[in-house]
Amino acid sequence: MAWHELIGGVGVALILLLNFLVQSSRLAAHRPACTLGNAIGSAAILVSLSVNFNPPAALVEIAWLAISLYGFARHSLRRSP
Repeated sequence: MAWHELIGGVGVALILLLNFLVQSSRLAAHRPACTLGNAIGSAAILVSLSVNFNPPAALVEIAWLAISLYGFARHSLRRSP
């Protein structure tokens, strides 16, 4: 397995784990750990896609990354004094 495939695989595993935790009510989807973890997972998948580019997959991951970062920023701003 090449380095970029390993990084992408870790990203997929992270996103799947977080989604399982949300669906099993062990983690709230709005928690910073969830939104930041999704962003990290998407970024890792994008690293993999940078070597073996696939436009539709890249579009999904860019959107997932943007949505995750939006959720993280929204939560962070809401908690600021």
